Amino acid sequence: MKKILLISLVLSSALNAAPISFDFKDPKGVNAIQFSLDSLLEPISGNGSGVSGMVSFDPANVGATSGKIVVATASLTVSNSMMTDHLRGEKWLNAPVHPEIVFELVKLDNVQTSGTTTTATAAGKFTLNGVTKSLTVPVKLTHLAGAFGKRLNKPEIGGDLLVIRGSFTINRSDYAIMAGQMEDKVNPEIKLTLAIVGSAPKA
Repeated sequence: MKKILLISLVLSSALNAAPISFDFKDPKGVNAIQFSLDSLLEPISGNGSGVSGMVSFDPANVGATSGKIVVATASLTVSNSMMTDHLRGEKWLNAPVHPEIVFELVKLDNVQTSGTTTTATAAGKFTLNGVTKSLTVPVKLTHLAGAFGKRLNKPEIGGDLLVIRGSFTINRSDYAIMAGQMEDKVNPEIKLTLAIVGSAPKA
């Protein structure tokens, strides 16, 4: 009888658990997305460090995850400063006019959870250079309960972490980025990779 009561209490607690809000504006300043354009003459790679956004995640109902990830266009850099200026400039991403790159989650499909890690297909709306298109991205979500303070080397601080990993490829012509031009130097396809951490400090 006691065992049945204990199981009931555990199940009730799980069912009534509230979603956790994770902030992806990293207090350590480590979060970034990577991008690459593996062209014939000039393979280009870089990153965008201006990551922010909020994600609502319920460990008891991962399929209900919602939120969005934002990258500041002006934070995109490559190793060559002139190319960085061109990338942010009017002919390419026009950072002053289109200051944000956004992935807004619509739903998670094919959700499979094992322990603290979930794999899924994230269906959402991706906005780049002022153009918004539907997109699906394979993702891996890792929920690390109680790890917030440990990451800051302050284990006395409570709170959780949510790590999101994913990789996908887009065609720059779909987002009005110099379509059909300079394809020997700038690949038509852009590969984007992310491994970012969201924080939910305990109140």
